[in-house]
Amino acid sequence: MEVISKGKGPLFKDVTPFEFRESRKNSNRGQRNKVTTVKEAIEKYVTDGCYLASGGFGTNRIATSLLHEIVRQKKKDITFCGHTTTHDYEVLVSGGCISKVDAAYIVGLEARGLSTVARKAHQAGAIEVCEWSNASLGWRITAGAKGVPFMPTYVNLGTDTYEYSASQVVKCPFTGQPVVLVPALNPDVAVIHVHKADEMGNCEINGIVVTDDDLALASKRVIITCEELVPTEYFRDNPEKTIIPWIAIDAVVEVKNGSYPGNMCGHYFSDEDHLKEWLVAEKTPETLEAHLDKYIYSCKDFNEYVEKCGGEAKIEELRKLEKI
Repeated sequence: MEVISKGKGPLFKDVTPFEFRESRKNSNRGQRNKVTTVKEAIEKYVTDGCYLASGGFGTNRIATSLLHEIVRQKKKDITFCGHTTTHDYEVLVSGGCISKVDAAYIVGLEARGLSTVARKAHQAGAIEVCEWSNASLGWRITAGAKGVPFMPTYVNLGTDTYEYSASQVVKCPFTGQPVVLVPALNPDVAVIHVHKADEMGNCEINGIVVTDDDLALASKRVIITCEELVPTEYFRDNPEKTIIPWIAIDAVVEVKNGSYPGNMCGHYFSDEDHLKEWLVAEKTPETLEAHLDKYIYSCKDFNEYVEKCGGEAKIEELRKLEKI
């Protein structure tokens, strides 16, 4: 195809669909017990310099326990996929974990405000950015899941978002008209929180799925946390509930309230007071360090973090709000 133009953004992850297929073929993702701990999963699969993708949408259904553990283990130089990320991006930037980001929606926590620490990191040039729209980054993941090198689309054509992306405009061999090609994305690791999972990694998601089904299929390694670990018979009796299949999963961890302080559809609403506390703590390096020490570094696990934030009494309040 004739290349008409190229975006000026950096391509952080090479497009290697055949290599990705080989990596999936050689992974040990059989029908086996994949249950582990948060600590062990992060130690095993998340390495310095890896490409990490976060599931969920905004503060909805994020894998907070895994994100905290990445910060606790002081992982560095991570390239991050910011499809629609808010608190998850805030947590990792606060921990100094990220050096590059494929960005669609980041930094802003919707009506709550903007992450000060993330804005400062970007303004200082500490994080290298490639621009995408929500749709174009989502379709990069879809292409990665399908095992093809790119996805043709018209999205961002003629916009500055295209100019600062790593997309290319080519002449369509069928119509002769310009079409945008977005490169496939195959993250090294994806962290996804779900409602239910079994020991093999079959997953149920209620509410918005976003691209998490494709993200699991597109990633070389996938760590799942779930609100509830259920017997495999649950999915055999209700096959329509399997949003993500076991063939995509490397590790499963049961983490009750694992999206807190984010929202979990049908389980609990977001803790708006605690999300505000994060934003306030970011105002100075001293208050941020004290905040991270209190809620992450000094906590032996995620349950201790939730207890410090009010424990089951707080979760029960948020559960009532979610029902409303």
